[in-house]
Amino acid sequence: MSIEGRDILGGAEGVSVAIRDLSGANGAEPIEVVRGFTSLAHANAFARRRVRDSIELCRAPGMTAEQLRDAWFAFGEDAVVQGAAEGAWTSASELAAFLATRCRDAEERNWRVLDPRNDANEDEDEDEEGA
Repeated sequence: MSIEGRDILGGAEGVSVAIRDLSGANGAEPIEVVRGFTSLAHANAFARRRVRDSIELCRAPGMTAEQLRDAWFAFGEDAVVQGAAEGAWTSASELAAFLATRCRDAEERNWRVLDPRNDANEDEDEDEEGA
């Protein structure tokens, strides 16, 4: 079964990204759930960048991929795309590549620019300016 473009790029009603603390400090509950994505592709890109950033924050000079994996599972955060029957990005699909290769492009880690909560804050700022 293939995924059509409209499924990935279309509306994202019900799609969210759950941020999970891998240390287990929050139990099975996510530490936050991000909503308001414009498409599944938007949610996937946000989750991917959030995980990439978390892994890089755990990376220390001279670490092996195995040591980094252990550090990420002890101290990192995973991002789980929810509400999509298929086509949702998962960290398992790229974890080995992320662990093996240091991120050289800061944009690959910039999840904040994709955070839909920023759009809501901008709308509130515009409302306040117009009042």
